[in-house]
Amino acid sequence: MHEPLIGVTTYLEPAARWGVWELPAAVLPSAYPQLVQRSGGTAALLPPDDPAKAAAVVARMDGLVIAGGADVDPGLYGAERDFRTGPPAHERDTWEVALLRAARAAGTPVLGICRGMQLLNVAMGGTLTQHLDGHAGPFGKTGILGEHTVTPVPGTLYASLVDEEASVPTYHHQAVDRLAPGLVASAHAADGTVEAVELPGAQWVLGVQWHPEMGDDLRIMRALVAAARRGAVVPSA
Repeated sequence: MHEPLIGVTTYLEPAARWGVWELPAAVLPSAYPQLVQRSGGTAALLPPDDPAKAAAVVARMDGLVIAGGADVDPGLYGAERDFRTGPPAHERDTWEVALLRAARAAGTPVLGICRGMQLLNVAMGGTLTQHLDGHAGPFGKTGILGEHTVTPVPGTLYASLVDEEASVPTYHHQAVDRLAPGLVASAHAADGTVEAVELPGAQWVLGVQWHPEMGDDLRIMRALVAAARRGAVVPSA
């Protein structure tokens, strides 16, 4: 049996350095494809592309991961930009929204990680809180992950995978504000922040606010790979 092919979205950066080269690049921390590989899947990296190609690309994938990264453009959910919101990544926003919609139409299993969860909420009609204090790693330090506990909501997909409070690696400053129609919250932080969302029903769609690729817990990615192996489930409506 072949390993499920899991598409993982990537960043566009104006300059990246390796060896003697410094050039524009499509990049992704290696922890993402490694998490897919450790969980029994084969990773295919998906740099931003023409949104018109999204359905054809999704059709070749068994599963989809929308990775973490830059803040989602607040214009996508009708909000003015907060001064603490980072610069937009329009190409990436447009491409990933198209991928999410194509995956939803095709019934392809989806996992959103950090920004990916936030974009899932926005793509389905929700909004974001543009800044939270105390969630972006240890206080006063940038580029260092923090850790906090998340609590599952009983009866959800997430709770079926992780049925106890769990300490997770985290680094974010934005979060779900208004939950999109059709999505439900499936985990919370101690302060009430929505830490996981999912789409009830046959299709496997889950978003988590934290970074499972930076930890040792394979349960979520293994569940995505298992869903990808079972195949797409076309939504009923």
